[in-house]
Amino acid sequence: MTLNNVWIITDDQNAVAELCNGGRQLGEQVSVVLFGDQAQAEEAIAFGADQVFLYGKTSEMIEGYAKSIADMLRAEGAKLVMVYSSVSGKLMAGKIATLLGTSAISNVSDFAVEDGNVIVKHMVFGGAAIRTEKALSETVVVTVGSGAFEKAAKDDARQGKVTEVAAEASVAGIKVLEHRPKQGEVVNLGSAKRVVGVGRGFAAQEDLKMAEELAGLMGAEMACSRPIAEGEKWMSKERYIGVSGVVLKPEVYLSMGISGQIQHMVGVNQAKTLVAINKDKNAPVFKQADIGLVGDIYTVLPQIIEKMKAL
Repeated sequence: MTLNNVWIITDDQNAVAELCNGGRQLGEQVSVVLFGDQAQAEEAIAFGADQVFLYGKTSEMIEGYAKSIADMLRAEGAKLVMVYSSVSGKLMAGKIATLLGTSAISNVSDFAVEDGNVIVKHMVFGGAAIRTEKALSETVVVTVGSGAFEKAAKDDARQGKVTEVAAEASVAGIKVLEHRPKQGEVVNLGSAKRVVGVGRGFAAQEDLKMAEELAGLMGAEMACSRPIAEGEKWMSKERYIGVSGVVLKPEVYLSMGISGQIQHMVGVNQAKTLVAINKDKNAPVFKQADIGLVGDIYTVLPQIIEKMKAL
């Protein structure tokens, strides 16, 4: 069973392909609220949107348009609203839900529709458990991060409607004085199929080159545990996996020198295959690993790299 209409709200064009794919799985019609330009609106249609409500690029805080969007959702009878889980998106979801007389469900990782009701799964208790909930409100508002859905295939022949929305932002007591580019890497771990994660089992930053070489041979993205990013600062925070970092859903996650504390494992427990290498046979990571190898990474890694090169 599917819903009559699913709405998507995003301020990140990179999320459109995934969210549109999810929208098509759950709804008969997909509408996208987009903060961008005409070309991006047409791209959203190519990825599966039936109609795009284009607010255009703005220097204002996007959550300032919450009332305008909430009024539109109410008028259109939206059943499910998926908001991309960016910082501004989370604020937007909360404001829209309040205006619609409901509450937002955060970081949803799985959806189902039963008898016209939306069933969702999301992490609770800091990632220690997954809760399944049936949303009973007339309009269900959720936030969704990268990795919840596969990317939709692009079809430039698809037809859809683009409506430009003229509305003024309203953020009481807040004024935008300046915009600065965010410092850090541009990496989308959430959409990576293969990920190599490194932890404090590596004694020096230069030793990470071994992991980088293996990741290159695997066609994988590099990631890390919190101490590597925030403690040692050997890698950027954009590559930090965990309850307050990135949550992944890759086909393969290779953990090296990571003990496997719950704060990290909640970020990878949806991996289809989890491989762990650690010299401590009692490391918690082995309790969740599909394949575990007890060994010193300084001995094991060079051998794996040599074997990979020989393939």
